[in-house]
Amino acid sequence: MFYKAIGIMSGSSLDGLDIVLAEFTEIAGHWTFRVIASDCSPFDRPWIEKLQQAVHLNALDYLQLHTDFGIYTGEKVNEFIEKHQLQYQVQLIASHGHTTFHSPQTGITGQLGNGAAIAAITGINVVSDLRAMDVALGGQGAPIVPMGEKLLWPEYDALLNIGGIANISLKKENQYIAFDICPANRVLNLLANEAGKNYDDGGQMAASGKVHTPLLTTLNSLDYYRQPYPKSLANDFGVHIVYPCIKSYHISLEDGMRTFTEHIAMQTGYAVAVNCKHTDAGSKLLITGGGAHNLFLTERIQNVLDAYGIDTIIPDKSIVDYKEALIMALLGILRWREENTVMASVTGASRNSIGGAVWMGQQA
Repeated sequence: MFYKAIGIMSGSSLDGLDIVLAEFTEIAGHWTFRVIASDCSPFDRPWIEKLQQAVHLNALDYLQLHTDFGIYTGEKVNEFIEKHQLQYQVQLIASHGHTTFHSPQTGITGQLGNGAAIAAITGINVVSDLRAMDVALGGQGAPIVPMGEKLLWPEYDALLNIGGIANISLKKENQYIAFDICPANRVLNLLANEAGKNYDDGGQMAASGKVHTPLLTTLNSLDYYRQPYPKSLANDFGVHIVYPCIKSYHISLEDGMRTFTEHIAMQTGYAVAVNCKHTDAGSKLLITGGGAHNLFLTERIQNVLDAYGIDTIIPDKSIVDYKEALIMALLGILRWREENTVMASVTGASRNSIGGAVWMGQQA
């Protein structure tokens, strides 16, 4: 079977909308893909502020923003189709939406971006609300990318995505497990913002600093890191707990960034060590997400993983930057085929599930 689908991802780092059109082929359960076009549509300052403040809105204004962001997303998809001359080539759109509330322990997860609005604006069938079913079944609702990783990159022993939050997928005892490791780019970007930068290009600021041992000890001692998987993080863990913790030490920006970079590398090492105790030499870990462009961070991660005989691999730019959007497209296809999109071994749900709401943008 052949499919052409668009995947859309809005991450916690607030960079913008990642949009990918890919062609997927499935033959006897084996999936391959080809990226046809990809773009990131940056958020302007008003949209960044709206998304940042969404959790503080009253119910009416929140629902209005949910619809407005759906319309915005649909308009950006139309622009993407026009720019790349993809008219009549897109069979399906799968939109992750922008996560606001994520409290799986109370059965709640919320992503802005009304799927019905996207379908109405584009005239294309849409899958959205990809996390809700897993949470309803008692799961964490995150990470949801491991199903896509399992099908598209089966040759890797572990896959690390460094976005606003760093998360990892691992093969363990003939099954996949996955969880959020720690905050990452969201906190690094907040620190870089203090120097008037959107981000620390290549990790240069962090590389010029020194590790502040008391801060590093405090960060590594946070309660989340003692919890067993399955587990997931809300955006506010980085913004309201980790970032204020760093600032409480009154050290230089460079030292704060250097220390937090070491924290990410160490927590990645711990995640591998605890869950892959018998890793064979020559194992491979794929690194994607915006953090893969942070050369200092990836060097520190490789240095930590050397002790476990694991080689880190950074793929080409289209996969580094758009892997999550690409997987959203695949999850949308799986939902359309009524096949599982989420693995209970990853999220802790009572069973595997088919996640996503379907909105028919096409006229019958």
